[in-house]
Amino acid sequence: MKILSGIQPSGKLHIGNYFGMMHPMINNMDRGELYAFIVNLHALTSVQDREALSRDTMEAAADFLALGLDPEKCTFWVQSDVPEVTELTWILSNLTPFGLLERCHSYKDKVAKGIAASHGLFSYPVLMAADILLYQANLVPVGKDQKQHVEVTRDIAIKFNNTYGETFVIPEPVIESDVATVPGLDGQKMSKSYGNTIGIFLDEKALKKNVMAIVTDSAPVEAPKDPDKCNLYNIFKLFAPQERTQEVRDLYINGGAAYGYLKLELVDILWEYFRAAREKRDKLIADQAYLREVLAKGADKAREKASVTLDLVRDRVGLKY
Repeated sequence: MKILSGIQPSGKLHIGNYFGMMHPMINNMDRGELYAFIVNLHALTSVQDREALSRDTMEAAADFLALGLDPEKCTFWVQSDVPEVTELTWILSNLTPFGLLERCHSYKDKVAKGIAASHGLFSYPVLMAADILLYQANLVPVGKDQKQHVEVTRDIAIKFNNTYGETFVIPEPVIESDVATVPGLDGQKMSKSYGNTIGIFLDEKALKKNVMAIVTDSAPVEAPKDPDKCNLYNIFKLFAPQERTQEVRDLYINGGAAYGYLKLELVDILWEYFRAAREKRDKLIADQAYLREVLAKGADKAREKASVTLDLVRDRVGLKY
């Protein structure tokens, strides 16, 4: 069983990234053949700052390792270090219907949020399809917002197989139902594009500032409230122990939930939750040579797998002569 997913280094990684992709991938290390990578080519759709992209790529790698990814138990690399993916993207582009890409909601959402409507942004799902199909992945852990892109990958793979013969495994998206969409500070899905995130590795002062900015309603403390409609509660329950989560839920339903106190409690919970990872990350950031070595070894492993698939694809479409 091959399990694959990537994370975009377009800014500081946040708890939506953690639950949508990173945590599921780390949990899957012993359940199959794991492929985890930093999708820096995808990040070019929104990042044109060379220094920022380079820094954030290395920091994303450190974040992943600090949170528990073991490079000895998986293939871990940076997307641009495997050039086979761009050739496969071009080949798949010639089979991808324009209308299929027009229906992708992520493109429309990002343009609406002010990201330039480039060809790269529009064809983003084709590059993602190449990422997945190049390694013949069976399962793709993603957040709810990326499910459509995996469905696009399936459509492209099926069309290729129907046109040229059985070549690609048809992947399945994997979405953890209880964290399908992690809410941001404003109640929309947490996204760097929306500026509503809580970073995984913020310093304590910045963490408190972010958490205290979570939008809540104006209901008085004693008023009964619906916890499932409150983004503070929906973030709180991701990290708090089950018993405490139930106590807080009862306060919402019966009256007595004080938002200010719950936010301060959430700050403490988050700080402790990531304490060990934060300490490990500090050491990794200080050892850039080690990070580069890990990523280089991962890229070699990834290219070995990718070349097998691309060689088959070249033969199928007639590029071998």
